[in-house]
Amino acid sequence: MGVQGVDRRAVLLAGMAGASAPALAAARGEAPAFLWGTAGAAYQIEGGNHASDLWVMEHVKPTIFREPSGDAADAYNRVDQDIALAASLGFNTHRFSIEWSRIEPEPGQISLAAIAYYRRVLETIRRHGMTPFVTYNHFTTPRWFAAGGGFETRDGVAPFVRYCTLISQHLGDLIGIASTFNEPNLGALVSWSPAIRPLRPYIEASRKAAAAALGAPAWAPPVLGDFRVQQPIMIEAHERAYEAIHKASNGRYPVGVTLSLNDERAPASGASGVEAKQAQVMLPWLAAQGDFIGVQNYTWTEVGPDADLPAPKNVELSQMGYPAAPEALEGVIRTVARHTRKPIYVTENGVATEDDARRVAFIDKALPGVFACMRDGIDVRGYIHWSLLDNWEWFSGYGPKFGLVSVDRTTFARTPKPSARHLGAIARRGLPAGLLKVR
Repeated sequence: MGVQGVDRRAVLLAGMAGASAPALAAARGEAPAFLWGTAGAAYQIEGGNHASDLWVMEHVKPTIFREPSGDAADAYNRVDQDIALAASLGFNTHRFSIEWSRIEPEPGQISLAAIAYYRRVLETIRRHGMTPFVTYNHFTTPRWFAAGGGFETRDGVAPFVRYCTLISQHLGDLIGIASTFNEPNLGALVSWSPAIRPLRPYIEASRKAAAAALGAPAWAPPVLGDFRVQQPIMIEAHERAYEAIHKASNGRYPVGVTLSLNDERAPASGASGVEAKQAQVMLPWLAAQGDFIGVQNYTWTEVGPDADLPAPKNVELSQMGYPAAPEALEGVIRTVARHTRKPIYVTENGVATEDDARRVAFIDKALPGVFACMRDGIDVRGYIHWSLLDNWEWFSGYGPKFGLVSVDRTTFARTPKPSARHLGAIARRGLPAGLLKVR
């Protein structure tokens, strides 16, 4: 209830009196039959997340980050504008993350102002007729959490569950669908990449520098942690958070996890490690509790017996250095569907490129694969593009351009690219005839 007994959601619905049926459904908390949207992560776009573990990692020497995140896309101060823009393009959902370090900058110290901020974000999404897709944790954690060992110790489970409970109690009435973690399997996935292996000494040196600077010998930011130690602990954290979220929200929205998945392919000759890689990277998470699986795919890899093989020289690469492969999405959806009957959402898919015509072509090649899966009876319930905005792309800084919307690095002005209008028009038209009946 709001001020003087006024229900916030009643006020919100009253303001939607002249809205369309889909918009009214979204305001009532009903998710559309198929989600069309874009995504962003708090740390990559908000700016100024000083209490986060990665803010520390950006500023120690040596650092593994190309450049600091700084003000990012200043989305914290421009969120109303960004949500309105996404809605105007024709999307019916908006995926974003809540920054734990804003909510709980010190252990047990809860920022009511931060909770109020994210409530306003959710209300704004609802007001624009979209379904909020909330990621409780998108890589970053409070620096105190990493200082205590993060998810390299089981002591990290309880604080995460308490945080998820808190968010669900305060904001759950407005959430439409949620994931506990974003890509908690990423460490396992990249461990197969030959490109990451020479970087491990630099990562370890940077971790040790941060640990020394903070006087925290157990320092372990989850995104840079040892996946072999973290994975069983994070699965436990996910499952306990899943139960806590459902309890705190009275089960009013589905809760799952989103996974980073390549289309894994056997080499033309020689031994294949596809099954071993999937057993390590994907299958433990598919077996965990959850109401859905979020698929996040950008590329394919050929997998040797114990490592990924280099991409062929004649393959087009994205700015991230891996094959730009829109067709890979269909392969990943089919792989996941062979191992689970949970509904599937495409929660990230896109390409890093300065050439927006390539992005349009990528979208036009990726979506038919999604539709083909649906025609074959696979329960795919949404396509969320990464990303709405050009943003700070982790270790690569501001170089790679994933956004449908460009962001001026000086003024922060937003300019929709042709790909934004293109995907928005597809979203407005909706699914090809008959696909929902097939599902």
